[in-house]
Formats: sequence, structure tokens, C-alpha cells
Amino acid sequence: MKKVKIILIAIVLIVFFGVVWFLSSGSSNHKSHEIGSVNTSFKMLGSDHVVNVDNFQDPDIANIICSISRAKTGGIKGSLGVAEDTTDFDISCAQIGPIDISVVPKEKKEVFNESRSITFKRLRVVRMFDEKFNAFTYLAYSDKLVDGSPQNAISIVAVRGFTAAPNAHDVPKVVEKTDVK
Repeated sequence: MKKVKIILIAIVLIVFFGVVWFLSSGSSNHKSHEIGSVNTSFKMLGSDHVVNVDNFQDPDIANIICSISRAKTGGIKGSLGVAEDTTDFDISCAQIGPIDISVVPKEKKEVFNESRSITFKRLRVVRMFDEKFNAFTYLAYSDKLVDGSPQNAISIVAVRGFTAAPNAHDVPKVVEKTDVK
């Protein structure tokens, strides 16, 4: 009977930690690709501490990309995937082509979401639209199941070359320069 209890407890623990790992693993709702990383601290055992840089495209706006850099904890815990990464991050977004402002969603929306630890800590990026200036603001912040972090970063993309704008008479149009020889 004692062996059965031990086996049941072991199964419950395995299932519990499996669920925790699955929910807090590197899964995310974005499609990003790594640009590169740099080592910030050598670790004798396990991987080094690094800063990773990834690019992702706004899921609703084809011509806006964002680069996000964040610290990744190394060492034995980092190598095993159980370390809690710090909330050190930065973001920069840019318009890489024309945007038709009349068909762009204007509501606030989460566009990036990534796990930062096994304890339900996440890095999120939310897009907001400022109609007065025809600009998108991307806010990167960290949150946790119990308490988040006040650390945040923003990037603003002023839409250039738009085809229509609300209150167009209030917003100066950007004139594209042409090559003159």
C-alpha cells in the first residue's frame, strides 16, 4: 500500500510539473525569428547569460516590424529551462512599406507574448493607435501571475505614406521625395 501511494504521488507531481512546464514554456502567440545574440557573462557550468535580439512582424499590419532585445539567464538553471529571466528588455519598431491607414485596426491589441520563467512570468507587447497623430505605439512590459514589473519600453511608428486619415485636414501629409538628376 505504501508503494502505491508513493507511485501515485510521483505521477501527480510529474503531471503537475509537466502542465506547468507546458504552460510556461517558450510557447508564444507570435512568429519571430532570431537576429542574433551576444554573451554578457561567462558561466563555467551551463550556458552563458546572453542578450537575444528577435524580429517580429505586427500580425495585422504587413509593413511594420519590431525588434525586441531581452536578457536570457544562463547557467545550469538557464540550460534546464527553469531560470527566471530578468525583466530587462527593449523594443524598436519601424514602418518598412506603405500602410493604408483606413483599413488598419485601431483597437488596442497584444501582438507579442513570450514566457520568461516557469512561474508564469511573460513578456508582452501591446499595440495602440493614436488617431490624432496617425501613429502606432508599441508598449513592451512584463507581467507575472501574482505581481508584474513596472519596467516597460515603448516604440512609436509614425505612419508615413498613408492613403487616408481620420481628420486628414488636421494631420500634415508626408510627401515622398523623388530622385531628381
